Amino acid sequence: MNEGRSLELGVIGNCVISALIDRSGAIVWSCLPRLDGDPVFHALVNGNGGADSAGHWTIELEGMERCEQAYCGNTAILATRLFAPSAAIEILDFCPRFEVRGRMFRPQMIVRRVRSLAGTPRIRVRLRPAFGYGTQRPDITHGSNHARYVGPERTLRLTTDAPVSYVLAETPFLLEGQASFLLGADETLRESVEQTARELFEETDGYWRQWARRLALPREWQDAVIRAAITLKLCTFEETGAIVAAMTTSIPEAPASGRNWDYRYCWLRDAFFVVRALNSLAEVETMEHYLRYIANVVGSAEDGHLQPVYGIALERRLEEVEVPALAGYRGMGPVRIGNQAYGHLQHDVYGNVVLAAAQAFFDRRLLRPATGQDFERLERVGDQAFKVYATPDASMWELRTRERVHTSSALMCWAACDRLSRIAGQLGRADRAGLWAGRAAAIRADIERRAWDAGRGTFVDSFGGSDVEAGLLLMAEVGFLPPGDPRFAGTVKEIERRLRRSRHLFRYAAADDFGEPTTAFNICTFWYIDALARLGREQEARELFEHMLSCRNGLGLLSEDIDTATHELWGNYPQTYSLVGIINAAMRLSGGWEEVV
Repeated sequence: MNEGRSLELGVIGNCVISALIDRSGAIVWSCLPRLDGDPVFHALVNGNGGADSAGHWTIELEGMERCEQAYCGNTAILATRLFAPSAAIEILDFCPRFEVRGRMFRPQMIVRRVRSLAGTPRIRVRLRPAFGYGTQRPDITHGSNHARYVGPERTLRLTTDAPVSYVLAETPFLLEGQASFLLGADETLRESVEQTARELFEETDGYWRQWARRLALPREWQDAVIRAAITLKLCTFEETGAIVAAMTTSIPEAPASGRNWDYRYCWLRDAFFVVRALNSLAEVETMEHYLRYIANVVGSAEDGHLQPVYGIALERRLEEVEVPALAGYRGMGPVRIGNQAYGHLQHDVYGNVVLAAAQAFFDRRLLRPATGQDFERLERVGDQAFKVYATPDASMWELRTRERVHTSSALMCWAACDRLSRIAGQLGRADRAGLWAGRAAAIRADIERRAWDAGRGTFVDSFGGSDVEAGLLLMAEVGFLPPGDPRFAGTVKEIERRLRRSRHLFRYAAADDFGEPTTAFNICTFWYIDALARLGREQEARELFEHMLSCRNGLGLLSEDIDTATHELWGNYPQTYSLVGIINAAMRLSGGWEEVV
């Protein structure tokens, strides 16, 4: 637990809460009462910890020499095995999730089941939650089978069939058979600890296996897609349908870079890609919940203005503050709560929202298809897109001190108008279809006139600019250019020349508010893979995709960024964009089922 931190972390959760678990079985991150809440376990961002540090939950095997970790089949249940010379144990970690009486049971609870695999293991349990982002230690009371960790705003109850006195004193003890630990709300169990833990395990195991069974999978790379899909599901706050960009805050994008951001919110820039991934998997329920969240965002935007990011329950103000009590990942602070980006102008959001919402006007599987009223509300978003497309913004890369008329932002405003025209046609509104088609044509003409560099044969990052950035790869993705257009090939070629590093792609190369970028942005590499496939360079695309899969951690997951030399993962984790990149690339590149059946 006290070794240097890494992002070799397992993820468990139930679409309300989640937890990150390192290779030795230590829970080093978990927020309550929901994904964006107080991290009662926060060791991940508190330096490298120490014997007396708080914010973690470890189950240690005396004399441990090695460990291994894997998920239990197609589930969100994590198995960690610890081995000593003459003993071994297994820890099964999960958050309960299954259907009861027609409703999803997803309590704010972490369950840990520990059993002996060999010998007579001695274990030590160190359960050290903290509250207030590490500033408050709980008061502890206990009974014969439970301990209560009392904080100013909530109380956690541990119920266990292990000796409570040993747990509280952190005394090593012999593990005879197995022991179970249930940490959650301050409520007593109706049944025995062992029976409750076993039933929760069996029901949760069955739920995830059935959920995965219903996925529409590509023929190739199925294991990678299933793990990405399950983890994407865990990034969902099911009550509202929001999907967080990541479960963590303040994992630096690069070592000691200061690029430490809180990603436990819902970025609208992700919407189109998330909906596309869920649709391709036939995960209609999650997609519909997410579309409902987006509809609520649109419905609350009376003047059509959209923020780049919202809280998971539609919170608008996400004031950014630093937390001095926490040292940061590997001591690389600061740790931040909130995100200043909520106040940015990022015009690409209009296109991403309309692109995502368009699904609801065409998909007959949905329980609540979009209506004419939904279209009218979406038109206000389109009005704003047309109004601002040629005005400066912070771009999708959230530049904090520099604004330009960014081509990728104008591109997404074009996409908003183009899709509104298509939606109007679907609804039989010929007049509105014509209006939106005309607006799309006007934006197209402006982009072609002001962002095309004929001398170099490439589109550039901003109107009148000279650089390129990875967002330009989306021109074919959103239908602005056909893949066969030589302007698209020329733009890809220039992006390769300027932004490719080894087998990865930077989002941009120019210095920003924090200097020149030093790590690659994983979703940009996936966009590049998609562009290669569209250009007919499929073998190159497949080789790059296989390389990206090899860069995942041992459990098949990715963060936001990667060091192109060492392939070490950086940035917040697990990253929704990166998971979606895995899914969408596999769907595009996989051979068809007809090749084998």
